[in-house]
Parts: sequence; structure tokens; C-alpha cells
Amino acid sequence: MTVAKRVITPSVPTGIATRIDTIDWTQATGDLDAQGCAVLKNLLTPDECQAITSLYPDDHHFRSRVVMGRHGFGRGEYKYFSYPLPDLIEALRPALYAKLSGVANRWNEAMSIDIRYPQAHDAFLKRCHDAGQTRPTPLLLQYEAGTCSRCRSRSCCRSRGAISPAVNSC
Repeated sequence: MTVAKRVITPSVPTGIATRIDTIDWTQATGDLDAQGCAVLKNLLTPDECQAITSLYPDDHHFRSRVVMGRHGFGRGEYKYFSYPLPDLIEALRPALYAKLSGVANRWNEAMSIDIRYPQAHDAFLKRCHDAGQTRPTPLLLQYEAGTCSRCRSRSCCRSRGAISPAVNSC
């Protein structure tokens, strides 16, 4: 007997901008400043997470795969999405970028780095494309159980393999 996997097609989430606007950005920014990362709770619904993670086995959604152990990054792998991006990722990038570009600019200023990021994501993409970075950089991570960076200090995926989306800007 074969068990069929439930695959949910990612779609543009209703209210994604509202969900992003309701995030406690003071807390998120404080976490970024203190630890270099922040958890954005309830940004995605469980069905949206399932929809994105269910894409992982299908290589036609991705442009490349990196096995982390080959580069000393731990045990697991990640895949870079290819264009066209899933609608959910396409919706998240500009909305999150608008909230985070100021943090990046503040950090660059604090480190005396002259580069500043434009306020709009499409202006940043244009800068990337003009510099020759034309491939998308959002990626999906897959860790072996107990090996993700959070597991080193917390109990998060010790008993199961984890796949988590990382949404970045280019």
C-alpha cells in the first residue's frame, strides 16, 4: 500500500502584509541587534509552511543545492529557489525587506560601511541585477535531526528532520 503525500500548492497568502505589520518590530529589531537573528512568530500559517516545505523534494523549483558538511556548515543541505519564485516567497520578500532595510543600513553605518540599501526591494533587486547578481537567493534549509544551529542551544528539531525557509533579499 502506498501512502500519498499531501502537497499543498503555495499561493499568495491573504493578509501577509497585515501579518508583517502586526509583528513587534521593536522586539524583532532588538533580537537582531542582540543575537543576529529574530523569530517572527506566526508570520506563516502551518499550511503555508507545509506548502513551501513540500517543494523541497522537487528539484525543478530550485537552481542549486548545497551540502552543508562539504563547507563545514553542519549536517544538512539547502537549496536556492529558481525563478519564478513561489508566490508566497515573492510576496514575503518586498514586505520584509521594507521592514529590515533600515536595520541593515544602521548596522552598516555602525561598522563604517558606506553602502546603504534603498527603501524599496525592487530598487535593491535592480542594484543586484546591475551588478550581475541575476539569480534569486531565497533558499530552503533541510537539517538532519538535532543538527540545526538552534539545536545547539535549544530543543527544537532534535527528534525530527527540519526544513525551514530562509527568505533573503536578492
